[in-house]
Amino acid sequence: MQLEKHTLINDFPDHQHTIRHLKMHDTHFARLFNNYHEVESEVHQIEENNSPVKDDYLESLKKQRVHLKDELFSMIQKTENAL
Repeated sequence: MQLEKHTLINDFPDHQHTIRHLKMHDTHFARLFNNYHEVESEVHQIEENNSPVKDDYLESLKKQRVHLKDELFSMIQKTENAL
């Protein structure tokens, strides 16, 4: 079964220009963006391959992913509201 990847561009397609702008001009956003995609990729790999990992580990990765996504989206909104 093919699982959908949760990239920021896929999840927030209406904000792709702001995301690209922030990646190029805000080092903090770029770092969080990279961290988000590393965590997302690991979660995706575990779920796609049905890898044997402890539930607590997978759950902590998912919580980290949500926290990063919330922080990134907040930065996106603040940037768009400032324009």
